[in-house]
Amino acid sequence: MKNTFYGEFDTKRLPGKLDKAYKSEYRSPFQIDRDRIIHSSAFRRLQSKTQVFLSGEYDFYRTRLTHSIEVAQIGRSICRYLQSISELLNDDFHIDEDLVEAVCLAHDLGHPPFGHAGEKVLHTLMKDLGGFEGNAQTLRMLTEIIYQTEKECYGIAPTRACLDGVLKYKVLYGKSNGAKNHFLYDSQKSLRNFAFDGAEIPPDFCEGMRLNEIKSIECQIMDWADDTAYSLNDIIDGVRAGFLTFEKMEKWAMKSDLSPKEASFLSDLKKAILSDKLEAAFSVKIGEFLKGCRLIKTENFLSGKSNRYAFALEIDEGIRRESHFYKKLAYECIFQSAELQQMEYKGGQILRDLWKAFGGNENVDGFRVLPGAVHKRTEAANSEKERFRILCDHLSGMTDGSATRTYKRLSDPNYGSIVDLE
Repeated sequence: MKNTFYGEFDTKRLPGKLDKAYKSEYRSPFQIDRDRIIHSSAFRRLQSKTQVFLSGEYDFYRTRLTHSIEVAQIGRSICRYLQSISELLNDDFHIDEDLVEAVCLAHDLGHPPFGHAGEKVLHTLMKDLGGFEGNAQTLRMLTEIIYQTEKECYGIAPTRACLDGVLKYKVLYGKSNGAKNHFLYDSQKSLRNFAFDGAEIPPDFCEGMRLNEIKSIECQIMDWADDTAYSLNDIIDGVRAGFLTFEKMEKWAMKSDLSPKEASFLSDLKKAILSDKLEAAFSVKIGEFLKGCRLIKTENFLSGKSNRYAFALEIDEGIRRESHFYKKLAYECIFQSAELQQMEYKGGQILRDLWKAFGGNENVDGFRVLPGAVHKRTEAANSEKERFRILCDHLSGMTDGSATRTYKRLSDPNYGSIVDLE
């Protein structure tokens, strides 16, 4: 049965090397998007990138890969739930689960090693060269560089709907007034134009960051699935790692001036920990968070072009407040802890030193420390700005482990061997 929620406008592929599907193709356009993402090396590398705690320290902590899989599962469940309760949807007019899954699986592809610390460092290094932003880098990977050889780089030629689904932010860096995040690279204006298909942006959206408010329904679902996953699961990992203790929670509560509702959230959390049922209790909360969604009609300058912009996701205010509570608790008790900050500082220093070695000293005294294919692309760059963007691509694509090993190979006299493969 054909899903009339989408049309040729949504399934049109970004022109590129892979923009043609096989004539005998048995998959939908959105299933092709998803499969190309899953079978990419960039997706596999997420298994060794930090979510909260450094990848590889223990085998039960979440990584960017396990987080992305969880987000995809929640995203699909939201689609099924909305279809089951909303009078706006039916069997042949509904939000495509495969498309939402593809968007969710892809949403963190552009994040660098060492978590948010890595993102901050790369943006500092690229501040005068076009900036660095994890979401913008995800878009760059999907559309330009996910496949790399010595001679060329190219993307998966995503459908317009998939490309637009990961387009969480739409303000260009040059129009962001020096924002530290939540922007697109200026060079991605043509990709935004492809997503909008030439729709004129109203004047009141052209100033400041307001354009970031415009998101397709699939992007909104991904965003809430992401919020659900990390607001709850970061708490679980923090407790299991010993970062979130009763003592820390008590001290935090005393200085945070919690509302009665927030105090009840904290009390329920403590009870779940004491009864050793934290993971089971928070699994139930995942269901409560996705059931806090409702689909409503909306209008904007893109709603006439696609159903993807004719609907919005409405979140129950009580559920949103609970999510905010857990995010605040995790940020102030886990992410701001001295132990985690020290690890993030170390990760940042590794990236800074690698940037210096790759960007500033790669040819000093005839030494070449960049991998061969990357080195050739930097030499073929048409400008210094392009060369630095290629270096940034390389650093952001590294895993925690490969960045650490490369750093040790360049700086530790007792580490490294001529038989190393990377």
